[in-house]
Amino acid sequence: MLPPHFIPTWSLNSPGFNQHEVSKGIHSEENLRYKSGSWIIGVASQPGGLREGYYSQSCPQAETIARQTLSANLFLDITAPAALLRLVFHDCQVQGCDGSVLLQTDSSRNINSELMAEKSLGVRRLDFIDRIKGALEVQCPNTVSCADIIVMAGRDSVALSGGPLMRVQLGRKDGYMASNDRAEAALPPGTINVDGLMNVFTSKGLTLEESVAIVGGGHTLGVGHCASFANRLYPQVDPALNPLMAGTLRLLCPPIFSNNIAFSNNDLTNVLFDNQYFRDLQSGRGLLTIDDEISRDPRTAGIVAAFATNQGYFFQKFESAFWKLTQHQVLTGGAGEIRQNCRFVNPNS
Repeated sequence: MLPPHFIPTWSLNSPGFNQHEVSKGIHSEENLRYKSGSWIIGVASQPGGLREGYYSQSCPQAETIARQTLSANLFLDITAPAALLRLVFHDCQVQGCDGSVLLQTDSSRNINSELMAEKSLGVRRLDFIDRIKGALEVQCPNTVSCADIIVMAGRDSVALSGGPLMRVQLGRKDGYMASNDRAEAALPPGTINVDGLMNVFTSKGLTLEESVAIVGGGHTLGVGHCASFANRLYPQVDPALNPLMAGTLRLLCPPIFSNNIAFSNNDLTNVLFDNQYFRDLQSGRGLLTIDDEISRDPRTAGIVAAFATNQGYFFQKFESAFWKLTQHQVLTGGAGEIRQNCRFVNPNS
């Protein structure tokens, strides 16, 4: 096991180093850093540096400030919790929970924003993360990482939407690299099936129950865009789709649409974190391919039924899934940095 700190070992010009593998995300255990005109590879530290109450000494009010700032801004957009919960998944799924999803393109460092990836369509409310960061910088300068802020915002979004107040471990550091190509390769498509779902989440230590719970948690809030479910409408309507719902969706999303502004609610209570999503699945009202798949696949149908009838059980499994997901390939200790501005790597990095 390599020690949990940044180890400058190879450059991209080193013998045996495959640039194509990096661009495709094959080196998933590595964080790449660009400095002084060359790439340096840092091995992602293990989650042993994370702990509950991480900021209890350095910034005792950190979690309170984050929660209060988010709560004060929700009146601007009641759909923001869905966006912030999705942000957690996008950050952790692409090279680990390191705040890379927030980085803007910077050609001088060979950083290409992950938001340029087609699969990042609809990722938004990064401005809420900026506001939380600003409030924390006033109280505790250069102390709380952007990666931790994403996790706290996701955790608090669930609670403020009626879901459980979850335990999380903090202590992540921010990464130095972002790649739209890596995001495109790592993020699952809207047409993912149960096998694909299992591949995505079991690799992070989630059980099948937890995998279904994390999908349900992500889909019980917010909306789905036409491009995400058009395959269920054209050229023919998916017979598993509720007929009335299918008719509404075809009106909303014609066969050819020039933009992707149109959307549909993920479930009937899309601003509440509850188990309505699973009840909807049982009446054929799942929006995406995976929604229908998990309700009918023998491996997951029983889990859907259990969550539909027992919200507390769903909450329990979602919390354990969130706990595991947010520890995926984190940077701790001497790896990474505390960004001064979440959108940019620090000038002296």
